[in-house]
Amino acid sequence: MPERSEYPPGMPSWVDLATTDVDAAKDFYTALLGWSYQDEDAGEFGTYTMALSGGRPAAGMFNQPEEQRSMGIPPTWNTYVTVDDADAAAAAAKAAGGNVMMPPMDVMEAGRMAVLQDPTGAAICVWQAKANAGTGVVAEPGAYAWSELLTGDQDAAAAFYAALFGWQATDMATPDGQPAKLFRLDGAPAASARGLPVEGVPPHWFNYFVVEDADAAAATIGEKGGKVFMGPFDTPPGRVVVGTDAAGAGFAVIQPDPDFDPSAM
Repeated sequence: MPERSEYPPGMPSWVDLATTDVDAAKDFYTALLGWSYQDEDAGEFGTYTMALSGGRPAAGMFNQPEEQRSMGIPPTWNTYVTVDDADAAAAAAKAAGGNVMMPPMDVMEAGRMAVLQDPTGAAICVWQAKANAGTGVVAEPGAYAWSELLTGDQDAAAAFYAALFGWQATDMATPDGQPAKLFRLDGAPAASARGLPVEGVPPHWFNYFVVEDADAAAATIGEKGGKVFMGPFDTPPGRVVVGTDAAGAGFAVIQPDPDFDPSAM
């Protein structure tokens, strides 16, 4: 179902964009995904922008902290996974060989979060929901679709996320024949992992959004100052474009194949 009001622990539930120019990002993603926006006062954290699809929360945006910019960290999309207890998740991450990049903290009345790092170097956020459960819409045009880990060590990552979220990893077939893994939560597809696309790219989580027309989306990305790196190309789940927005944050869009059966993954 496209509308969502809750997520089980261990399921990706939210994505947000840390960027150097929120106003430019709004313009880009309105053209690409049809989003509207609601700016919210996040107290000491400044303004947090809610991206809305059909009036429902679809994603978030915020200005990247100056500390991150000075470290050379590029604009990036972040992935959040629901947990029962953010503090317990942080402790579990350290016990499983990961790191805590940002310790658990309350985000107003919305929830409690932490930023963790898996043993391969990729950052992942955990979300203990309070007032906000996560995205209010999934798997329809303008909505979040999927998260994928790009890493140089899929086995180490699989062991870590099994300990942290209870994900079960299985080998997954890919169109290019490269090794990949599917992560399941209690049998349901939750996320995936594959190798790094090019040498020198650090491990990171990567998010997909749904569009009606992948070819038109590729054109829009270029027209609005982004770059298309791959595609459009066909995969079993649908037609995909991989690129960046105008500030350089990487993401993908997918035009779903109506005949694809997710349970066959």
